[in-house]
Amino acid sequence: MAATSTLPLHLLLLLLLSASFSFTAASSVGINYGQIADNLPHPQSVIPLVKSVGASAVKLYDADPRVLKSFANTGVEFIVGLGNEYLSSMRDPKQALAWVKTNVQGYLPATKITTIAVGNEVLTFNDSTLSSNLLPAMENIHTALVSLNLDKQVTVTTAHNLGILEVSYPPSSGTFRSDLTQKLKYILDFHCKTGSPFLINAYPYFAYKANPKQISLDFVLFEGSGIVDSGSGLHYDNMFFAQIDAAHSAMEKLGYKNVCLQVSETGWPSKGDADEAGASKENAKKYNGNLMKVIAGKKGTPMRPNLNLNVYVFALFNENKKPGPTSERNFGLFKPDGTPVYDLGFNVTGLGSVKSPPSSGGSSDGMTPSVVTPVGESPDGYLSINADDAERLPFRAALSILCLIVSTILALPL
Repeated sequence: MAATSTLPLHLLLLLLLSASFSFTAASSVGINYGQIADNLPHPQSVIPLVKSVGASAVKLYDADPRVLKSFANTGVEFIVGLGNEYLSSMRDPKQALAWVKTNVQGYLPATKITTIAVGNEVLTFNDSTLSSNLLPAMENIHTALVSLNLDKQVTVTTAHNLGILEVSYPPSSGTFRSDLTQKLKYILDFHCKTGSPFLINAYPYFAYKANPKQISLDFVLFEGSGIVDSGSGLHYDNMFFAQIDAAHSAMEKLGYKNVCLQVSETGWPSKGDADEAGASKENAKKYNGNLMKVIAGKKGTPMRPNLNLNVYVFALFNENKKPGPTSERNFGLFKPDGTPVYDLGFNVTGLGSVKSPPSSGGSSDGMTPSVVTPVGESPDGYLSINADDAERLPFRAALSILCLIVSTILALPL
């Protein structure tokens, strides 16, 4: 026992990190619960569906009271959303405090709200007024949590479209857009100070859809031989990891290597229009099935092999009222009646006929395909992702501690 106290600090932290990973390992899969539809079941009926996919966390795009009440005492953790339309009003600390009291404090501790996502893909709207409201809103929401003694159990973050990247190939060359760099530095600094994760929405599907003749379908479906990053020498056998590490590289170039990165959305549509290459049940089954295997294997990315990625799959249901191409209404794992869109081995038999009206307060995801342009194209067709398109831009408490532990370890000389 006495020998333990003489261990170097970084070894003690590594032991603590190992314990943290074993504690959170079963909680690494989340599901996005969008509700832009008029035929979805009542939230009470959704609970067994969430559990059937092995998800212990749910991400909302609002703070729907019906959902939060229904999931009380289930143990399911929640990311609640504060919509883009509320960001300007959150510059007022009093309104931020009122929002937290109503939409977060009022449901704790029965409903395990652990994160507030302030806005969604705000920076790639290319709206200067909206973007200028983002960080003040995040700061005021966090201040409200502090004043209510909730900041140790609820973190504050925001989700970003990968269009924030100016360069994404090879992953080691990942760089943020020059016009967004200063805003992202301030946001990353906020994450450093509060221990909250940096969220990205990563969709290999959109890269393939834009360039199906140049990009290997196997590579985006986790089934290819992969590519080698010419800058780092690291091997990538799928685009999902390559996208994540491109974001890691961009963060590191700004001096924020130690901020934890989480994937707040990823998925594949089971149906699309004639010009939407790759949108099919077969490909959706392969992508999401292989994604689940990767998550279950607790495998980090080539650049961060020891990182326990927390991934939120998009989405729980097909949403029949979403605008845009057919694919937008077909990202769900389940149909509104609770039957699987395709077989991923879930043990479910569907739901009854009870339907729930659309959420009165909620915007849903705001997921937007970034424009994919052949800048830095590789022989295997992996293309960089730019952010020229803004057509439809509409973890939990333990993770906060884990982020801080990882940050400390990475900062120490081994």
